[in-house]
Amino acid sequence: MATSNESSQGQSLGRLLVLGVIFHIVYSWSIFDIYFRSPLVHGMTPVDPPQPAPAKRLVLFVADGLRADKLFENKLSRAPFLQNVSAVTHGWKTNPVEFDSLFNQSRKTWSFGSPDILPMFAEGASDPNRVETFMYAPEFEDFAEEDASKLDTWVFDKVDEFFAEAQKNATTMELLRSDKIVFFLHLLGLDTNGHGHRPYSKEYLENIKIVDKGIADFVAKFDKFYNNDGRTTYVFSADHGMSNRGNHGDGHPDNTETPLIVWGAGVAGPNKTSPTVDSYSLAWGLDEYQRNDVNQADVAPLMSTLVGVPYPMNSVGELPLPYIKNTEEYKASAAFKTATQILRQFLVKQESKRRTELYFVPFPYLINHEALSVEIQGLIDKGLIAIAETKSLELARLCVEGLRYYQIYDWLFLRGLISVGYLGWIVNSLLFVLKNYGSSPQAVTAEDESSNKMVSYGAILIFVAFSLFMYLKESHPNYYLYIAFLVYLWAQVFKERKFAFSVISRNFNTGALAGNLVKISIYVIALEILVYSYFSREVLTPSLIVAGIVWPFLTPTSFQNKNWRMILFWRTACIVTSVFTLLPVELGEDMRLVTLGGVLILISGAIAAYLLPKYAPTALPVSGKTKQQKDGPPAIILFQIFVQLVVILEGLPLLNQLLSWIILFSCGIIPAMDLVKEGHHFLRRLVVIYLSFAPLFILLSISYETLFYFCFSQTLLGWLLMERQLFSEVKSTEPLGNDYSDVIPKRSDSVCSLSTIFVQPHLLVPYNTAFFGTGNIASVSSFSMESVYRFTTVFNPFLMGVLLVIKLICCIWSISRSIALPAFSLFLLVLSTTDVMTLNFFFLVRDDGSCHYIIASTFIVFQIILFSVGHFLVGKVLIPD
Repeated sequence: MATSNESSQGQSLGRLLVLGVIFHIVYSWSIFDIYFRSPLVHGMTPVDPPQPAPAKRLVLFVADGLRADKLFENKLSRAPFLQNVSAVTHGWKTNPVEFDSLFNQSRKTWSFGSPDILPMFAEGASDPNRVETFMYAPEFEDFAEEDASKLDTWVFDKVDEFFAEAQKNATTMELLRSDKIVFFLHLLGLDTNGHGHRPYSKEYLENIKIVDKGIADFVAKFDKFYNNDGRTTYVFSADHGMSNRGNHGDGHPDNTETPLIVWGAGVAGPNKTSPTVDSYSLAWGLDEYQRNDVNQADVAPLMSTLVGVPYPMNSVGELPLPYIKNTEEYKASAAFKTATQILRQFLVKQESKRRTELYFVPFPYLINHEALSVEIQGLIDKGLIAIAETKSLELARLCVEGLRYYQIYDWLFLRGLISVGYLGWIVNSLLFVLKNYGSSPQAVTAEDESSNKMVSYGAILIFVAFSLFMYLKESHPNYYLYIAFLVYLWAQVFKERKFAFSVISRNFNTGALAGNLVKISIYVIALEILVYSYFSREVLTPSLIVAGIVWPFLTPTSFQNKNWRMILFWRTACIVTSVFTLLPVELGEDMRLVTLGGVLILISGAIAAYLLPKYAPTALPVSGKTKQQKDGPPAIILFQIFVQLVVILEGLPLLNQLLSWIILFSCGIIPAMDLVKEGHHFLRRLVVIYLSFAPLFILLSISYETLFYFCFSQTLLGWLLMERQLFSEVKSTEPLGNDYSDVIPKRSDSVCSLSTIFVQPHLLVPYNTAFFGTGNIASVSSFSMESVYRFTTVFNPFLMGVLLVIKLICCIWSISRSIALPAFSLFLLVLSTTDVMTLNFFFLVRDDGSCHYIIASTFIVFQIILFSVGHFLVGKVLIPD
């Protein structure tokens, strides 16, 4: 029966865990308030480009997922039409930015293609009738299709149908004959074929030919419809590229470098006077031409200029003048008007910031913006075109820098606030663990209670003062939450100041100072190494090897001599597992490796079924009681072995997909069913859990992932057995805990003393190995869509994302089941210090795209949740003395 002190301790622990989850969820969101705040401002008036426009109409082709090198290489056979038009590339160096679109500024836009893309433009238009969409059904986007080029042929066929129907409708024909109209053809076949077959596959490369021929036929028909009047501008590009593994999303050039080809009315032809020769495009055979690289944001003002519609009001792109064929006066005027549109955004943002700041510091380089604008217009009027163009580009760049200046204006304050909040969580949780698990309970005096009340009153006053400051700045409501957590956590720390000083005095006196400083240094270095593993997973290989080789040498000699077989097993498992973090994440699909991993798991399950009856003694203590236990044949494990065999033989047809979903749910049901019967040996319980999730791992694998699951599980088994045997031989004098039957007991020294906090990074090594063993979690794009094909092949981002996350959680669960720590004490020690890693990632966040911080923060939440679930699933197991 638990004492009142234990009950109070459990309640406090529960509150801390709940607080930890909420804190990390709230503070994880802070990067969106700091780094990823929308740059959009409102209240500007649009700027018209110079008139008359060279084109009456514009056609935009976007080949989703098309890599520049795959389009331009082998130029005589793959895309002859597009390559004979022009020879320039478009590097999208940043992620797409939300802004007022060309379509919204047009008189009318007709768009054809994917239901995932087109509605975004239609719904964002100021006039709901301005953008008309023609979309195929979502079921068309099936990654299991032998060839997805049908998505592109559908678009071209639909355009033909549209023109045939338009000739029967006088209203549509009138619009088609007007100016400032846009056609948008979104071609998704390449993206789908790239995901399904890789960008070097026959399907992907043949799809390029289909797109090229489709565009050639379209242009011929389109020009004929308009009697070859020469008033059409054509723009061909891609939203992103694709890695060799068939994914995209990170910053690799294969994903960010895409083609841009522009031709037609108002477009300058290829330039041969200054050819571009570099290693990137050397193999394309286009080294006689100048390649004009631009940024993603530059395309919007280019298209607006050519078709004569107002520049999108949130456009921040420079006008790429080499693309424009017109008079020098026209180009200079267009460049100035483009800069003027950005200047209007800058002025609105500057005024907004001035209005809310108590002490405002303006952007210094545009204080005299009016004089600069007058100067540029005067240069144009005087015919000093070259200087005017240079000044216009300079004005545009300064405006973009100014927008950036105000975008990050509050960064120093906000990052400081979040950092102090994280430090408050770290110190508060450390003190909680040390006080509740490493020290004798201390009586609370009346003086302490009075002092704590004063601390609470002071915290309220500080929060009110901060809130008033935030109110005057018209801050986002989230900022109040950040401040509330900061004030609360440091108030709790201040209430424990006497205990904190006593811990410091005991551990950092003259005799212990040097040793503890060394331990702290080693701990911080270890954490920094683990931080680096998010960027280079290879560093986990030496970490596992060191753990496998060095740790046994730190054990007593008698232990080493007696348990040499166990040590050999541990070392072998560590070394074999360490190989996986050296393997490339883009190894490609290889079902032979999946089958091999499945067979090894099958064999290990059969061995377990044979050996486990030996671990069923007739009388063992469970939670302080003696329970009779006679295990017969492990029927549940035999059933799991059968399921494992079915999964190995399974394929992709619809019936097998249904079976896959059944197996998916059984993976969670079987361990829960096994919990009904208490008193199983802990090894039996862990084998059940191991075999329960093995089928799911196989179903989500396309290469060596299943082998990793097998090897990693053996490493965890070796770790568990070593810990158990060490405990048995060292004979810890401390109790095993409260009402929990623990898989890993406490060591002989107090696990919650300050001196042992700084030897815990080894617990994080298997966590990071679980995440990075089969891919780079820090780049979600490293995971292949084939890994979910046994469950679904129709494009569904949410469902596929959930299944990919389950794939990762399988690794984490395999750890949490094995180390249900006593009352979470050791876990809380790790939890209280791993936010050092989170703070690293917080300051490494880039506002052009970074997910390490989110992963690290979510990692903490997962630890809390999964350790809780893991402890439940391990249940009341038998632990032999």
